[in-house]
Amino acid sequence: MPKKTNFKEMTSVELTAKGAELRQELFNLRLQQATARLEKPHRIREIRREIARCETQLSRAQNAAAKPEGAKKS
Repeated sequence: MPKKTNFKEMTSVELTAKGAELRQELFNLRLQQATARLEKPHRIREIRREIARCETQLSRAQNAAAKPEGAKKS
């Protein structure tokens, strides 16, 4: 089982790079699935969820950077 990635400790640049890496892996898995050579079909689901975690953390980081420090919550 792959080691869990802690996205909260990553910078925006690292998150973007990790997202691209995960998308490439997902593409390769889908290609294997189409040619009936996929050994671990559950891995597609895991990768999709990791991409979502990565995108969520990237969005949070961008929102935190855009929000001024002294602004009130609405």
